[in-house]
Amino acid sequence: MAPKWRDLADKLAERIKSGEYAPGQHLPHIRDLVATGEGSKSTVHAAYKALEAEGLVSSSRGHGTVVRPPTALKRLGIDRYDKAKWRDGDEVAFIADRVASGRPHSRGDQTQTVSRTEATDTIAAALGLRPGSDVYARARLIKESGHPTHTLTSYYRPEHVEGTRLVDPTPGPAGRGGGFRVLYDAGYEIDHMREELFARPATPEEVKLLQLRSNEAVVELHRTAFTSEGSAVEFAIGVHAASRFRWTYDFAVPDSAQTKGKQS
Repeated sequence: MAPKWRDLADKLAERIKSGEYAPGQHLPHIRDLVATGEGSKSTVHAAYKALEAEGLVSSSRGHGTVVRPPTALKRLGIDRYDKAKWRDGDEVAFIADRVASGRPHSRGDQTQTVSRTEATDTIAAALGLRPGSDVYARARLIKESGHPTHTLTSYYRPEHVEGTRLVDPTPGPAGRGGGFRVLYDAGYEIDHMREELFARPATPEEVKLLQLRSNEAVVELHRTAFTSEGSAVEFAIGVHAASRFRWTYDFAVPDSAQTKGKQS
């Protein structure tokens, strides 16, 4: 049986992670929690010390105990799509981010549902289809330590994924190497990608699903994956809690003048 201070620390940690106690907000004074029956002064003090050791709060004399802003996850740019991760290994992109951030991870952090739906104008334009055409939608909710960080829904032309694990309705990840490995095994190797990012206010549905503060922004990602022939084989829309990610891009700087010189 856990000691009382541990139970209280866990209860307060859950309130912090759910957003009930927001970053920058003071936790109640120790005497107030004692007065409401949460425990003795030593119990509450021990619980606060545990939260501080876990990096959830900071305490200082005269300023009380304040909820710390969460440390943002590193969201890799080009490196997260390294073929050695998904083609030759079994590391899917969201796990690559966790490894780079020094965070724990497991395949159970991602759940998915698969459905057949009609392509919107945006999806149809990305995949080279007519609006209203049938597409497969593979929707994922990704979590960290049980709390959601972002959603990602990938759309595919039926002829590219029919009969593959990508359209298996069984909940859970697509398997070893993720969706890119499935496409590779089906004969559609990813050669290059286009990513577009923009920030916007979260919708009420996103606030609930991602457990956001009501005024929190999200970063929406549009990603299109192409084969070397230029065929779009995946179009994905991601919605990321803006405060939970730090986007990192590291790439060689192109020199188009040099390229033209070699071709002439």
